[in-house]
Formats: sequence, structure tokens, C-alpha cells
Amino acid sequence: MLRYALLYTALVFGANTAFAQTPDWQAAKDNGLEKLVVVQDAAPISEKEFTDPDGGTHTFADYRGKVILVNFWATWCAPCREEMPALDRLQSELGGDDFQVVTIATGRNAPERISAFFDEVSVENLPVLLDPRQMISRDMGVVGLPVSVLIDREGNEIARYLGDAEWDSDTAKTLITQLTTP
Repeated sequence: MLRYALLYTALVFGANTAFAQTPDWQAAKDNGLEKLVVVQDAAPISEKEFTDPDGGTHTFADYRGKVILVNFWATWCAPCREEMPALDRLQSELGGDDFQVVTIATGRNAPERISAFFDEVSVENLPVLLDPRQMISRDMGVVGLPVSVLIDREGNEIARYLGDAEWDSDTAKTLITQLTTP
């Protein structure tokens, strides 16, 4: 009897991920996220470290269990200036236990310039994280800015968006909700 109870419990917990809502990638592309590239064979992302202005080190493993939208950007990047407020609004609305926007300034971006940039574009809800030597951006194949990478709960890249996007649009919020709703 105990054996059947254990088997049933394992099936129930193992099946929960099978019931996760499948994102409608095509609808996202058709309705405003046309540059979205879906990764056919999700692969683990970089394990390289990035830092914060206080010298603390972080990795993507810190976010394991959450869906994350990683945005690589720079203070000198004009499209980043356009996109950052939308990322801030997305984080404000959907960020929490299941989802996080992770912004990483890549290259030479002094913390003072980042603070000024965030003040200028009214960003209040996004982290200040740094990749000054571009180690993580190179490891993840980022060749232009901005680039946003969707990462699943297990730490695999599942999609990538090249260029700026309206991340606070209904289309983007629907996609994030589909990725986070069991």
C-alpha cells in the first residue's frame, strides 16, 4: 500500500510540470515581438559571475526556480534608453516569486552613470548589475545591444529578443504569464 502511495505522489508531483501552460510563441511574434527567436533545444545558460555596484557577485543560479528575462544593455545605447522604462513597468507588474527582470549593464558603465541613467528614464524597480569585462555577455553570445534572453525555471535559455521591445505590452505580459502559470 505504501508503495502505491509513493508512486501516486511521485506521479502527481512529476506531472505538474507537464500541465504547465505552453507559451504561444507564434502569437507573441505576430503581435509585437516579431524579433523573438525561440530556442529549439533549450540549453543551460552561462555560469559566469556578474557583479553589483557594491562588489557582490551573482550568477543566474541565484534565480533558479523563477522565469527570468535577462536584459543586456549599456548607458550609451539609445535603444536601451527607449526599452528600459518598459522593462521597469514589466517588473513592477509581474515581478515576484515566479518572475524577475534582470538587467545587466555590459561593458564600461560606471555605477554613477547607471544611477543617472535610471533617474533620467524613471527606472525604480530594476536591479543594477554589471558585466564590466563582458565575460557573461560574450559567453551568452551577445553581439549587439539591447538583447533580452528568456530563461526558464531550470536555468535554460528558451528564447532571445534582439533589439528593443515593448516589454510592458499586453503581448509580452501574456507571454510571461504563459511561462509562469502552471
